[in-house]
Amino acid sequence: MRFANRTEWTTDETAWSRALEARRRSGLSILDLTASNPTQCGFRYEANLLTELSAEGARTYDPDPRGMLAAREAVCGYYGDHGALVDPEQVVLTTSTSEGYSWLFRLLCDPGDEVLIAQPSYPLFELLATIDDVKLVPYALFFDPGGDPGGSQGWSVDFHGLRGRITPRTRAIIVVHPNNPTGHFTTTAERAALSELCRERGLALIVDEVFLNYPFARNESQASFARGEEAALTFVLSGLSKIAALPQMKASWIVCRGPEEMRREAMWRLEIIADTFLSMNAPVQHALPGWLRGRHAIQRQIRERVQENLNELDRVLTREDKIARLACEGGWYATLRTPSYASGDELAIRLLERHGVAAHPGSFFGFREQNRLVVSLMTRPEDFAEGIARLIAESSQVT
Repeated sequence: MRFANRTEWTTDETAWSRALEARRRSGLSILDLTASNPTQCGFRYEANLLTELSAEGARTYDPDPRGMLAAREAVCGYYGDHGALVDPEQVVLTTSTSEGYSWLFRLLCDPGDEVLIAQPSYPLFELLATIDDVKLVPYALFFDPGGDPGGSQGWSVDFHGLRGRITPRTRAIIVVHPNNPTGHFTTTAERAALSELCRERGLALIVDEVFLNYPFARNESQASFARGEEAALTFVLSGLSKIAALPQMKASWIVCRGPEEMRREAMWRLEIIADTFLSMNAPVQHALPGWLRGRHAIQRQIRERVQENLNELDRVLTREDKIARLACEGGWYATLRTPSYASGDELAIRLLERHGVAAHPGSFFGFREQNRLVVSLMTRPEDFAEGIARLIAESSQVT
């Protein structure tokens, strides 16, 4: 039996993943500093959360390729709270941002075409692109070591390198706003430059805003890409997984923006793709407006948790000269710079084997630098504090 080349996955485990699995099999405890599933992080959800699924209208099958109007209007209301005027005709509902990416790859790319994506980034993108016969080409995010960890300085787009990566097969540029895991928000100047570059080269701009609601401090750079005018065809992705901390409900969307004629053509083609799959189920569409209305309570809990853990991290690192936190402006993660003589991969394995602490090595996210660790700020505070204490104790032994 012959299978498609696109499914020839590289299944070799990393040394860190083998160490994690061995720890789990041993039955020993793990302090998980990689936790990112909000439903398993001890947050309080509304008791009547599931009643939203029992709407009477959900019994009737009345498919709309873009999604039910009431659900799309609720999405527009969400953007209205962000100061963005979005029309329901610009919205297409999907079951996940992953599905949204897949539809956009199919809309924009022929097999073998290229899409540029910032590095470091979440590793899922590579798999999504491979499934749709698209080649991902990385462009760098630079880090300024003089940046203020609590301010807007730190990470920036390498525009010189980005321009050099564009080829005749390039079809789009992906921006994650804020980036995962660096927490870098695309600045106003970077946003204008990206839009103009895409207009100039005939490229689409794909913007992932799933962490938009979790800034550490407010400034204008954190505005949604759905706000204002865009010179290029722009697709903004988000969904309930992060906005309402409901990854299990599988509700996301694409907002299409840009020059009107181009946008209308894109939406017509995207509607046919959506009509082919009709993947969004009726109960979730009926429930989506209520879940969006109730998002603020869970967002407050998450922001408080993230800030508490970030404060604890900074508190203990003030006494450290071997580990430092890199600047981050939002999201659920923090990046740590370990000693230059200690690779993140080696330190992460030692943490698991000696102390039962799970922290992502920087290589998981594609960091070029070897001395990086990434920790989740979603971990329960008591576990986070203990895990960081063990991390610091282990790093002090590295010479």
